[in-house]
Amino acid sequence: MKKYNKVAVGGTFDKFHKGHETLISTAFEVADNVLIGITSDDFVKSKKHDIEPCNIRIKRLKKLVEKYDTNYEIKEINDVYGSADTDPDLDAIVVSHETETTALDINNIRVNNGLNPLDIIVIEWVLAADGVPISSTRIRKGEIDKKGNIL
Repeated sequence: MKKYNKVAVGGTFDKFHKGHETLISTAFEVADNVLIGITSDDFVKSKKHDIEPCNIRIKRLKKLVEKYDTNYEIKEINDVYGSADTDPDLDAIVVSHETETTALDINNIRVNNGLNPLDIIVIEWVLAADGVPISSTRIRKGEIDKKGNIL
């Protein structure tokens, strides 16, 4: 039996890489139900670089998660909290070190709204061949590929 009933995970999931896959797989390993928040096209308009359209990012996520025998929902989000700050059914949130402070903010909002704080599961960095974390930014710059190989 899994540890949690419902866990949230979220992101832009642009230039989908091994770090994203670890984030998602961790959520599926610990929960019976997974809520995946993916940033909407409107939300990412403020980014300095081009982000793949949301429908393409969602299709890629669906292809990845169909291998899990777990209930899931993919939901477009328009801010960094998605529905994690208001969903009373959530038990935990899976984040990277990069987004851990957002999870702490979510818990503050939840407590102020009379909801239980979420357990925060922080995944370790997934490192590229050079020992530096894999990131969409590094992929976009042409430093590494999506598996962390140096280019």
